[in-house]
Amino acid sequence: MAATPRPRRSVLYMPGSNPRAIEKGRSLPADALILDLEDAVAPDAKEAARAQIAAALTAGGFGPRELVVRVNGLDTPWGRDDLAAMARAGADAVLLPKVDGPGPVREAVALLEANGAPAGLAVWCMVETPLGVLNAKEIAGSSPRMAALVMGTSDLAKDLRAAHTRDRLPMLTALGLCVLAARAYGLAALDGVHLDIQDDEGFAFACRQGRELGFDGKTLIHPRTIDAANAAFAPDEAEIAWARRVVAAHAEAMEAGRAVTLLDGKLVELLHVQEAQRLVSLAEAVRALTVQRGESR
Repeated sequence: MAATPRPRRSVLYMPGSNPRAIEKGRSLPADALILDLEDAVAPDAKEAARAQIAAALTAGGFGPRELVVRVNGLDTPWGRDDLAAMARAGADAVLLPKVDGPGPVREAVALLEANGAPAGLAVWCMVETPLGVLNAKEIAGSSPRMAALVMGTSDLAKDLRAAHTRDRLPMLTALGLCVLAARAYGLAALDGVHLDIQDDEGFAFACRQGRELGFDGKTLIHPRTIDAANAAFAPDEAEIAWARRVVAAHAEAMEAGRAVTLLDGKLVELLHVQEAQRLVSLAEAVRALTVQRGESR
């Protein structure tokens, strides 16, 4: 079984130009933080935000939280300098915006490596245009540094002229295609943001739907939604208990020379065991992350 990736249930965007927000990020229960140099930063604040993020990464203090920097696009005046500055700043990944195909990924990787990026620096890509969705497979396979596809559903809805409905029916084709591409190349898949931060019921529905579609977690725009995302994208106690029973039942069947067995009237074979093992491993990773952050369980 492939190693379970680190939990990415909650991935919070934070404006790189706001030092108070970045400081607060050091104590938030998010699995990952996206320190943003793109949409959240005004043009005249881009360079100062870049320096602010670099300083914050150097200072550290974020604990086990995964740190990602969303840079500006290569077609902007700031993109190349962003990549050069973040190559060795200490982030876990850089997030490329509005990726339409594999070309910009390869160009960004070349710039990162020319500026001394360590082998462990990953690249995430935002899929937020119709062409990006159609090229999701090529984007996912564009570089060994690729680690995640991130849905930019707000921009995508605008380009599609699609409505923001609660069931997200107009987005399902795009969402599904990107999950397919991510899974085909062993990448994480992160769902888009929910724009109405006061809509707790709608947010909970979107999280449930995202997990059902196969996403690993949800990108967020406000800290108040972190706990709900963490709960939605982690296996609950009943799921964990069932997964452990599946693993045990299959092991017992194998000892008896059988490749399949029944558990509570349900067929159990290797594919079910592999998913059960993944859930148990994810639950253990979430528990370890919670302990490292010093949170109550």
